[in-house]
Amino acid sequence: MKKRLTIGLIILASIAGWSQTTETDDYVEFDDRKNVVHGVYLGFSGQYGQVNSEGTVFGTFKLAYVANQQLEIGFAATGFFNDRPNNRPDLFDGDKIALVGGYAGFHVEPILFGKRFISVSFPLLVGGGLATYTGVDTLENDEDLNEDDFDDFFIVEPGVNILYNLTRYTQLETGIRYRITSDYNLPPFGKDNLNGISVVFGLKVGIFNMGRKKPIKSSF
Repeated sequence: MKKRLTIGLIILASIAGWSQTTETDDYVEFDDRKNVVHGVYLGFSGQYGQVNSEGTVFGTFKLAYVANQQLEIGFAATGFFNDRPNNRPDLFDGDKIALVGGYAGFHVEPILFGKRFISVSFPLLVGGGLATYTGVDTLENDEDLNEDDFDDFFIVEPGVNILYNLTRYTQLETGIRYRITSDYNLPPFGKDNLNGISVVFGLKVGIFNMGRKKPIKSSF
């Protein structure tokens, strides 16, 4: 009798445990946020720094994938502009000339404390770009530049960011960047580069945490 009772209790315990792990239609739920959390965003930022002691404005666009709020991988493109005294009136009209151009490349950004309101990240851009000198009046009159007026350069741009997770869909970034570029050669001005520090303020808009409870097929 005791043996039968023991077997019966074991069977009832097994049935109870099995019923607690199953859901309707043989599905169970798990919390996806405990695994890799995916995200994607568009970023827009402005930078201000100096190139050869001249104030320079930069504007950046980014498209990136976010893995588990710990790593960003994507593409970034930046345009830049400054003006300076015109020391070649034989080439350009007006009192000032402008250095303009842009660069783009691979963007990677490890993140620390990504799930907190304030986090720290270390962005890095590796790519290339083009630069040219032109008269400020030339820009205003929309005159075309020739291919020979440009020269290319290679750039590595590391930095440090403070990120503010305002909502699930918006994030502010502030930080600094340091540009390291190869020389570009624009006769008759000679060789030059974009090396220097700039400060950054930007906004990221997207979904940084796509985690949701999802149904998966029960293995029972």
